Amino acid sequence: MSKKNVQQQQQQQRVVVLRCAIPLLFGFAVAVSLLGSATPTVVVPGGSLELFFPLPPAAANLSAVPPVRQRQPSPPPTPTPTPTPTTTERIRQPEREPTTVRSPLQQPVDTSGSNSTTAQPARVVSVKGQESAAGGIGTIDDDDELMKLAAAAPRERAAGAVPKVAFLFLTRWDLPMAPLWEKFFHGHRALYSVYVHTDPAFNGSDAVEGSAFHRRTIPSKEVKWGDISMVEAERRLLAHALLDHSNARFLLLSESHVPLFDFPTVYSYLVNASKVFVESYDEPGGTGRGRYKRGMRPAVTVEQWRKGSQWFEMDRGLAVDVVSDGVYFPVFKRFCKRNCYADEHYLPTFLAIRRPSAIANRSVTWVDWSHAGPHPARFTRLDVTPDFLGWLRGGSGRTCVYNGETTTLCFLFARKFLPNSLTRFLRFAPKVMGFG
Repeated sequence: MSKKNVQQQQQQQRVVVLRCAIPLLFGFAVAVSLLGSATPTVVVPGGSLELFFPLPPAAANLSAVPPVRQRQPSPPPTPTPTPTPTTTERIRQPEREPTTVRSPLQQPVDTSGSNSTTAQPARVVSVKGQESAAGGIGTIDDDDELMKLAAAAPRERAAGAVPKVAFLFLTRWDLPMAPLWEKFFHGHRALYSVYVHTDPAFNGSDAVEGSAFHRRTIPSKEVKWGDISMVEAERRLLAHALLDHSNARFLLLSESHVPLFDFPTVYSYLVNASKVFVESYDEPGGTGRGRYKRGMRPAVTVEQWRKGSQWFEMDRGLAVDVVSDGVYFPVFKRFCKRNCYADEHYLPTFLAIRRPSAIANRSVTWVDWSHAGPHPARFTRLDVTPDFLGWLRGGSGRTCVYNGETTTLCFLFARKFLPNSLTRFLRFAPKVMGFG
């Protein structure tokens, strides 16, 4: 064999060895890579390696194979769900704040004469501050928080809801005339709401279950006669009542108030009224303009200063205006002190400025101011007679304007009647006033 042939044969052997060694080296490298990887994945050769080792047809689709997923740790055990608290429990948790104020659901109006609560519109309540399904009052005792909630309430009653009259009792202690009011409310549960503001020091027992006054006392604060705290209490009552979106009319009463007519007459009179029953007039004398404080300028001028009865009746839109007033009420709170008597001037002045055309400029509560002095006349048991009650109900011949028409039905309520007159009212109410 020639030398040239020997060299060619040796070169062919080196090529064979090289072709066998390279795949072995590549496979060794891949194996090392797989063993050293913390998260093994399918390695797909590519790039410049294909120039030397073209992929077989079966391996061309390996790029579509998803990577091998790392094993995930087992999820923690699902905690046992916390039972949803009942309505009473929610109301007792002051640390939670309400997010929305929901309207009550409509229920059929009770016309059967029964005093059952089944016909009462159901109330959907938030955590606190609103009414519970059992008829109780919420626990908001911060006035700023309460006013914000009430100011955000709708100006119209809930769509489709039966309109209700909110009876707001501003009392010093208890309600001595409550038995008479119970007979007045009997059988009309779906058409009214009751709210009571009393002295926070009062520790009398609550009315029995089923009573119109059962659990109807709102978080109250001390009230001083002739002080701005009187107006604050009125706003507090309005604010709580606004949280029930079916309340359409709002009526302020005292513990010495009595109804002069049956519930259907009063309800129809108020719900169908085109104006609100607030008294507002200009009195130049010392008990009128003489109480004006010059520090109120320019928000309130002496020409805008008005006087009127404390015992108002208003619609829902006006009630929202009152609780959201951030202009005039702060001025009264700062300057109406020392013989100013804000309860007789704030609301009449506010309405004369903001909504003068909305008021009837009269009250639906009769009070006897014929005697001189800072307080009206009081009536005892012997004063309550059928003739006197008939006179109060329109027998005096007095007239007023209701929805543009002249009428003798001007007063729906009267005060101040002492507790000892209750027995006479209970005796005459069925014959004279049509209830009981």
